[in-house]
Amino acid sequence: MSQVPLANWNGKLAPLDQINVPVLDRGFLFGDGVYEAMRIYAGQVFLLDEHWARLARSLRELSLEADLDRLRRRLTDTLVHSGVQDGLIYLQITRGAGPRRTHAFPRPAGPPNELIWIEGYASADPMAENRERGVEAVTFPDWRWGRRDIKSINLLANCLAAEHAKKAGAFEAILIDPTGHFTEGSHTSLFGIRDGVLFTYPSGPEILPGCTRAFLLRLAGQIGLTVETTPLSENDLPNIDELFLTGTTSEVIGIVKVDGKLISTGRVGPITRRLSDAYHQEVRRWLTTCSTMT
Repeated sequence: MSQVPLANWNGKLAPLDQINVPVLDRGFLFGDGVYEAMRIYAGQVFLLDEHWARLARSLRELSLEADLDRLRRRLTDTLVHSGVQDGLIYLQITRGAGPRRTHAFPRPAGPPNELIWIEGYASADPMAENRERGVEAVTFPDWRWGRRDIKSINLLANCLAAEHAKKAGAFEAILIDPTGHFTEGSHTSLFGIRDGVLFTYPSGPEILPGCTRAFLLRLAGQIGLTVETTPLSENDLPNIDELFLTGTTSEVIGIVKVDGKLISTGRVGPITRRLSDAYHQEVRRWLTTCSTMT
């Protein structure tokens, strides 16, 4: 990562470590806000329209108003000034600062607080080693709130799961709902493969509608995979041929071990590799399209 990411706070550019958030900001007090994280390849924002549509939906679901056209112009301007070619964009919108700490929304509504920051990667492919070797995961209870389809900044339950994984020396925590089924990772989407069929949790309020997840499902259709929106559980692991994660920063990464137990052969499986290759081929094709439009 670059030493000091460039930030845009309500339209003003500054190094991220110089940004100050008001104490009465409702994001700071209540987690009253939404966010998006977007991948930059060769100076272009991947799946920007998809992320923007999800952002708009999250805002609607929380009755949080923002000028998304203006915000998109700010994002573009910040990216140009950053000079980042490969990296990450983090964007967050909160309901702004209220007159005091009251739980109900301020009336009349004040202006939202809008943050963008852009952070460069040290290499163009920071996940290459994980993708080649595969990663380990651990299981953890899914303690998140009931509207996981909203990309809210309320992430304490995710942080607890991620901390559990870190202490265990694992890459990710796989979340388990009260019925014993896997939902997703603490910051990724989860897929399994059995007998050539791709399994993933059905869309709904129980999981985040991942942009990379939706992109992967399109790729699966293109290469002829059958998809079943059926949740998996720990009882399925002995019969699973492959298990993998997707995400904005993770891309497509195979899981080779869960809670210390091997998944199949303990190596990244052929379908996972095929989907990962298809992902990167599509990124390269998209970049070619971007270059012809400039």
